[in-house]
Amino acid sequence: MRISAVSLPGGIYDSTLWTPTLLVHHLLSRSSRPTRRIDMRQARDIIREECEVFHLTDKQIREIMSRLHNDLLKGLGKDSHATSIVKCWITYIQDLPNGKERGKFLALDLGGTNFRVLIINLGENHFDMQSKIYAIPNHIMTGTGVALFDHIAECLANFMKEHNVYEERLALGFTFSFPLKQLGLTKGILQRWTKGFSCSGVVGEDVVQGLKDAIARRGDVQIDICAILNDTTGTLMSCAWKNHNCKIGLIVGTGSNACYVEKTENCELFDGEPGKSELLINTEWGAFGDDGSLDFVRTEFDREVDVNSINPGKQIQEKMISGMYMGELVRLALVKFTRMGLLFGGQGSELLFERGSFYTKYVSEIESDKLGDYTSCMEVLEELGLSHASEADMAGVRHVCESVSRRAAHLVSAGIATLLNKMAEPRVTVGIDGSVYRFHPHFHTLMCEKISHLVSPGIHFDLMLSEDGSGRGAALVAAVACRQSLGVA
Repeated sequence: MRISAVSLPGGIYDSTLWTPTLLVHHLLSRSSRPTRRIDMRQARDIIREECEVFHLTDKQIREIMSRLHNDLLKGLGKDSHATSIVKCWITYIQDLPNGKERGKFLALDLGGTNFRVLIINLGENHFDMQSKIYAIPNHIMTGTGVALFDHIAECLANFMKEHNVYEERLALGFTFSFPLKQLGLTKGILQRWTKGFSCSGVVGEDVVQGLKDAIARRGDVQIDICAILNDTTGTLMSCAWKNHNCKIGLIVGTGSNACYVEKTENCELFDGEPGKSELLINTEWGAFGDDGSLDFVRTEFDREVDVNSINPGKQIQEKMISGMYMGELVRLALVKFTRMGLLFGGQGSELLFERGSFYTKYVSEIESDKLGDYTSCMEVLEELGLSHASEADMAGVRHVCESVSRRAAHLVSAGIATLLNKMAEPRVTVGIDGSVYRFHPHFHTLMCEKISHLVSPGIHFDLMLSEDGSGRGAALVAAVACRQSLGVA
C-alpha cells in the first residue's frame, strides 16, 4: 500500500521514497514522541500494513502443510522417531466407541491444580454423568508422588461413597495431561512435570502403577484402571460415541494438540496385539516448528513471546495458536503501535505495558462486537487504563485481534487439512474442545472456510464441539476396553 504524498509533523513526504511504516519510524527518530497525533486515516493504514505479518499466503500454508506431513512421517517411523519434532505417540487405543457400551464407569481427569472424578452410566443411546472437582493442595503438588496418589485415591473412595457405588467394582479411565511416554493402554511413563507440579519419585515412572499402588494401600475400594490417555484422545472418544465418523481429536485451548486414527501398518513403533487395522496416534503437534521449520512465518511478536516463556524454543506452533499466548501476541502489537504513535495518541498505560495483562478472553470479547460497535472493546480498554481511546483506536485494536486470531485459525486448519489428506477417507468428523475454539465467535467459521480450501477433492469433513471431552472420553475408553473383554462386537 502506497500513497502519493502525506503531510505529517516535519513536512510533506513523497511516497516514491517512503512507505507508511518508514515514515513513522523516521518521525520517531526525530523525536521521542510525535509532536501531534498522526492523522487517523494514516494510522489505520499503517496498522493494517504492519498487521500483514500475521497474514499467511496460500503458498506459505501449503509449505507449512508439506513440512508438517514430513514431520508426521518421521514421528511414525521407527528409525526417525527419536529425532522427530512431532512425536506421534502410540496410544494403544485401537477401537472407538460404537454405541454398544453399557454400564457404570469411572473417570479421573488430572491436568492441573484441580482434578475431577466422574461416574458415567451408559445405556442405549443415552448416558447419565455426575462429577466432582477436588483441589490439590500446594504442599501435595510439591511433595512426594506417594502423597499425591494417596490424596487422589482418598478422593476417589469418597466420591464412590457419595454415589453409592462404594461396594461395586468399577473400571476407570485416567486422563493424565502431562508429558507422557505411553508403553501400553495402561502404562505411561511421566517425562517431566509441568503446571507447578514437582512431586518426587514420579518422573520416569509409570503413573498408572502409582495410582494402583495407592488404591491397594487403602484396600477399601475396587477400581480397575483400564486406560490412560490425554485430553486430545478423550475429546475424540467423547465425540466418536455420538458420531462414528469422528476420527480426529483437536484441542485449541490453553495449549494445542491433535490426535487421529492411523493405519496400524504405518505405525512402525507399535508393539501391541496384531490384527487391528487402525490405531489412535497422539501427534503432540504443539512442538511443530521447534527445529526452525516455522521460522519463515514467525514474527517479531512470536519471537518475543517465546523468549519470555518458561520454555524458550519449545512448543513453537502452540505459541502461535493457543490461548496461553494469543492475548500476549495482541498486547505486544498494541504496545508497538502505541509507541509508534498510531494508537491512543501515543499514550499507553501501566497495564498495557505489563506482560500478560491482555488476556486471550479479551480477543474473543472484542471480536464478539458487531461491526461498528465497540462496546466490549471499550470495556476491555477501560480495564487496561485506556479510557482515553478513540473510536479509531478501538477499530485498530479490533483489527490487531482479528489478525492474530485469524492466523491461529488458519494454522490449525492447515494442520487438520494435513491429517485429513493423509487419512484420505471420504468423510471425517473432527471432534474439538478448548476455550479458544469454544468461545471465539469466528474460529469455527474461519476453520471451515480454510479447511475446505485445503483438503483434497472428494474429502468431506465436519467440525464437532466436544461436550466434556477429557472426562467423558476417559470413561468411554474404559467402556470400550470392557466391551472388548466381554467379547461384544
